[in-house]
Amino acid sequence: MTLVAAVDIGASGGRVLTARVGPDRLDLTEAHRFPNTPLALPDGLHWDLGHLYSEVVEGLRAVAAAGDVPRSVAIDSWAVDYGLLDPAGRLLGLPYHYRDARTSPAVIAAVHAASDPDELYRANGLQFLPFTTLYQLAAEAGAGVGAGKPGPRTSAALAGAARLLLVPDLFGYWLTGAQVAELTNASTTGLLDVRDQTWSAALARLAGIEPGLLAPLVTPGTVIGGLRPGIAEQTGLPTSTAVTAVGSHDTASAVVGVPAEGENWAYISCGTWSLVGVELDAPVLTTASRRAGFTNEAGVDGRIRYLHNVMGLWMLQECLRQWAPRADQRPALLADLLGQAGALASGGPVIDPDDPQFLPPGDMPARVAAAARASGQREPVTPAETVRCVLDSLAAAYARTIETAETLSGRRVDVVHIVGGGSRNALLCQLTADALGRPVLAGPAEATAIGNILVQARAHGALSSPGGRGGDVSLDALRALVRRTTRPARYVPARSRPAPAAAPVLVRPGGD
Repeated sequence: MTLVAAVDIGASGGRVLTARVGPDRLDLTEAHRFPNTPLALPDGLHWDLGHLYSEVVEGLRAVAAAGDVPRSVAIDSWAVDYGLLDPAGRLLGLPYHYRDARTSPAVIAAVHAASDPDELYRANGLQFLPFTTLYQLAAEAGAGVGAGKPGPRTSAALAGAARLLLVPDLFGYWLTGAQVAELTNASTTGLLDVRDQTWSAALARLAGIEPGLLAPLVTPGTVIGGLRPGIAEQTGLPTSTAVTAVGSHDTASAVVGVPAEGENWAYISCGTWSLVGVELDAPVLTTASRRAGFTNEAGVDGRIRYLHNVMGLWMLQECLRQWAPRADQRPALLADLLGQAGALASGGPVIDPDDPQFLPPGDMPARVAAAARASGQREPVTPAETVRCVLDSLAAAYARTIETAETLSGRRVDVVHIVGGGSRNALLCQLTADALGRPVLAGPAEATAIGNILVQARAHGALSSPGGRGGDVSLDALRALVRRTTRPARYVPARSRPAPAAAPVLVRPGGD
């Protein structure tokens, strides 16, 4: 048995867990949970990283206070957002939130004026989304876009920066003093060459930065370093506690935690965002793939996460925020509304959740109603009708995405795994099975933490192949352990599959 700790931070909250791992054992214990509330400042929407980091330290302190001494700690979080450090390693301001207004579709047009979209897609393999790091940097670089040098409208932080670190790498730096870039998260930036998995100097300059701003790449399973003495003193953990790189993009860890077998499966990592796709051995860089808005991101052990971003449960979360301003009221309200929504007849309005109008915070129920009305459908009026519209729309989007992934990748999908918080939403899981006409296996909800934990455990020898070492354990073997220690719920599609109302045809970011 090996004890490890996972720090898992999502867009709405984070937690610190410990896990005891052995060949047939995977026991998780939550040590600390905390909210993640963005800051709306006069210059835009930011992440409160100081608060988040203090909560990470508090979580590690709670681990030590429980008498546990983990062999390793690892961090995963959302992707694309970054902090800038000065030459002394000090943070230059709070990182922007990817939902900040500076990440508008107009930024994509500015970058594409300097680079042919087909060539750009062949270089980084990513869906053209305005919050991708490349486009965020382009917005921050201003007139420096495409030159790699500060322009007259470059932010003071970018002009004075010596290093750029993505959020989990920044926390890792504060814990250890080591500045590195973990590969799976780096692959979401648009600055990584999708074929050779190295930083691209050309893409960095396209974003308006010098390549030297980017930290050295490390792969999942690499030990970054031990805890700084000051952190060891604050937490009560020894300096010998390793901080280990895992799939630090939370979706990369979630895909490790999918209890799949064989090749013919798809995944939906369902939370604030829904990442919908298949796992491949090589990227798909065709024009058809670009036009369909598919992305090729690095996975653990050299796999490719071929996926499309769907707006996800963000729409439902924003609806609940509108209906129940107090956060403690929302769980009970959601349970009641899901029951009412499930009792409604099928065939209600279906909208396109990928419409950019749903990206910013605000009055989501009004936007959902307006989208249905604009497409000539009956608009939802009650909260239950709005919930059903959102879930029907997500299920239809999942089905379209998986069917498109099959066509573009040549990978047949026989079963779909829904992992993450959305796997607890029985109505969404059933509607997805119905929309696809294929079985859905839901769970584990803790797939991200499980993936984080298993990569750590393998790196530190808790798992080994017969006669081999921990490093010899395959990704398939890690998933077999998930199958042995979790029990996903199975949803079978209805016999007669109702035809959903057609979603409006929209030009999505990155389309022609």
